[in-house]
Amino acid sequence: MALRPRAFVRVAGADAEDYLQRMLSNDIEALGVGQACDALLLTPKARVIATLRVWRRGADDFLLLTEPALGDAVVVKLRRMRFAAKCEVEPEQHTSVIVFGGDEGIPNEDYGAPARELIDADVDPTVAAEELERMRIEAGTPRYGHELDDRVLPAEAGLDETHISFTKGCYPGQEPIARLHYRGHVNRQLRVLEVEAASPGDELVHDGKVVGRVTSAVPGRALAYVRTEVPAGTELSLPSGGSARLLETK
Repeated sequence: MALRPRAFVRVAGADAEDYLQRMLSNDIEALGVGQACDALLLTPKARVIATLRVWRRGADDFLLLTEPALGDAVVVKLRRMRFAAKCEVEPEQHTSVIVFGGDEGIPNEDYGAPARELIDADVDPTVAAEELERMRIEAGTPRYGHELDDRVLPAEAGLDETHISFTKGCYPGQEPIARLHYRGHVNRQLRVLEVEAASPGDELVHDGKVVGRVTSAVPGRALAYVRTEVPAGTELSLPSGGSARLLETK
């Protein structure tokens, strides 16, 4: 098990379900009590404000789990857009750990292995933060502040496959999300690389042209945004003189 730093926001009240359904990118109404899903809080232009894991604790009680630096932004945005909706938006203080295996807690698919997220569990971590980061990178999971910011389109990071419902009703950012999904394509995608050594910000070069940029790295593996026309297996060059190989998309 490993510590998972988080910020937590409670949204509760008679209109909580309806409000989150109108504000978030995934189908909140489909959640039963005790169930969870991934979702995005977006700007009207579909830029990411926050990645969220939404846990329905009760019929009218939801806990939003996000990155530690994003809790205040989530509270401010949801309060500002609440208008007449009868629900409270409040930060909460908890701890979170990732447990691999078992059937208790909130499902978590960020690390390439069956895992659950336990809230306020009295346990000692057995997996170091460095190893958890390696698992995230190998799984190709984006993280805000590394692979995600307000310049990244969700589809570039693969979040359209995990955080977005294309059958639910309207939410901020829906129109550009749907337009890109049904009529367009992205020019770059988040990919996993096999590397000798790399650092965030390193440019990736192929045939004399820059085709990507590293966003996260650990010894032997890296995440990077790479031009979509570059096929798996391609050898890329790094500024250090080292090489990187583009792995198959999982």
